[in-house]
Amino acid sequence: MTAPRLSLSSAIRPFKALFVSDAFEGVLLIFVAAAALAVANSPFAHDYHVLFHGVLPWTPIAKLDTLHLWINDALMAVFFFVVGLEVKREVVAGELSDPQQRRLPVMAAIAGMAAPALVYFPLAGGEPLLTRGWAIPAATDIAFAMGVLGLLGSRVPGPLRLFLLTVAIVDDIGAVLIIALFYTANLKLAWLVAALLIFGVMFAFNRMKVTSLWPFVLAALVMWYCVLNSGIHATIAGVVAALAIPMRKRDGHSMLEQLEHALVGWNAYLVVPVFGFANAGVALAGIGLEGLLAPLPLAIAGGLVLGKQAGIFASIAIADWLGFARRPAESTWVQIWGVAILCGIGFTMSLFIAALAFPRHPLLVEEAKLGILGGSMISAILGYCVLRFAPGPKKPD
Repeated sequence: MTAPRLSLSSAIRPFKALFVSDAFEGVLLIFVAAAALAVANSPFAHDYHVLFHGVLPWTPIAKLDTLHLWINDALMAVFFFVVGLEVKREVVAGELSDPQQRRLPVMAAIAGMAAPALVYFPLAGGEPLLTRGWAIPAATDIAFAMGVLGLLGSRVPGPLRLFLLTVAIVDDIGAVLIIALFYTANLKLAWLVAALLIFGVMFAFNRMKVTSLWPFVLAALVMWYCVLNSGIHATIAGVVAALAIPMRKRDGHSMLEQLEHALVGWNAYLVVPVFGFANAGVALAGIGLEGLLAPLPLAIAGGLVLGKQAGIFASIAIADWLGFARRPAESTWVQIWGVAILCGIGFTMSLFIAALAFPRHPLLVEEAKLGILGGSMISAILGYCVLRFAPGPKKPD
């Protein structure tokens, strides 16, 4: 009896499923990080550095005189704008709109931001300069973490997936507040007042039920330029502008959701990968075990791998024990632990905060990248393995 022949369509079906699932965004980020590392440690390393950090021959905005600055200060404003749209949608009409449903993810997110800092400080050795990096392991990368869950398919219960997504969104809110409060210096009041006035104009458009999108877009661009010159990081303008976008137009369709759907693909497949490629490249030549175990990379990796899972898992256990909030339905404690580990993937936001924490110390930024990439990969692999082999909840007889 001859074995059945495998058709081409059946052979490629798993790969097609991968590219239309949540997993693809995470796989794309892994590929981008690997490509950046490969180029940064190849004969093209100098060209890679010059491409992103070389002074541009001409720029329309004097403050943005390198491609790296255009990516981090301008292109990433789109990323933060989409984050702001997601946050507003969740708070107004999503999972964060119900006080009962938001209790657990908010509590877990706060604990998941505090615990990594508590792990970071002792491992950083108390050096004053390194204390600026305490927030690097604070936030979870939504795309990366959800990508790993996508690879696991139905092994992860739906309520647990929703919990992870909600925690990551609250994490983003916390990260934005951290950037605004702790990584802002030399405020220029006139520019800040101008930005607030533009936000007031956008809010007025909202209240006047303006149905055209262009007035909001033009005002958002002007506000971004004002914030860029104010001393606050320019990407904060993206979040603030998103808060002014109305939830509904006069015809009943949601302007916010239409805009979010229009931008989410560009965000996932262009903005974040370009940012990752420009920021994840770190030269590994000459870095031995001593370099990997230096205080900064060790503190960041420790915060991501140990702090994140400890803070999130402990907060869920305590909330469930006290009756303050119930753990995600249909989930075992092992599965919850696995998701808590995945929250230690901090790729995009961690790289972004690292650049803000050590703007005048490029060697420390390179060390931070080692800790971020190492901690994120360990969290991804360990979380995947725990969830892959975790038994599901027992079915009633």
